[in-house]
Amino acid sequence: MTSDCRPEAIFSCTQCGDCCRGYGGTFVTPHDIQAIAAYIGTDARRFVDDYCQLSGGRPVLAQAENGYCIFWDRICTIHAVKPGMCRAWPFLESVLVDVGNWHIMAGFCPGMRTDCPDDAIRAAVAQMRRKQKR
Repeated sequence: MTSDCRPEAIFSCTQCGDCCRGYGGTFVTPHDIQAIAAYIGTDARRFVDDYCQLSGGRPVLAQAENGYCIFWDRICTIHAVKPGMCRAWPFLESVLVDVGNWHIMAGFCPGMRTDCPDDAIRAAVAQMRRKQKR
């Protein structure tokens, strides 16, 4: 019997916050920057200066001293406007490039299953990415 490897079956968020910890860089798009800045009551330039670091010349959300995203406080304090990269987690483009990325991410995310074949994981990620673009 084949296990259920649909997107909704291979990931279930446990709200542990482990995806919000560690350097890797949550890139923020211009849209993300505008939305978050408005949400926290600042302007886009000040948001980038105060809440981001640069990685490869692109802004990423800064980390607090504890290694978590600067907006993590046992919950995401900007959940309503969290960046696209966070909304997509763990159905990221990098998994389509190399399915091994799913297994790496699952090493610190208790909500991700790894008992599905790689082609099923890749298919589930592709399906979710199509849905997310709508």
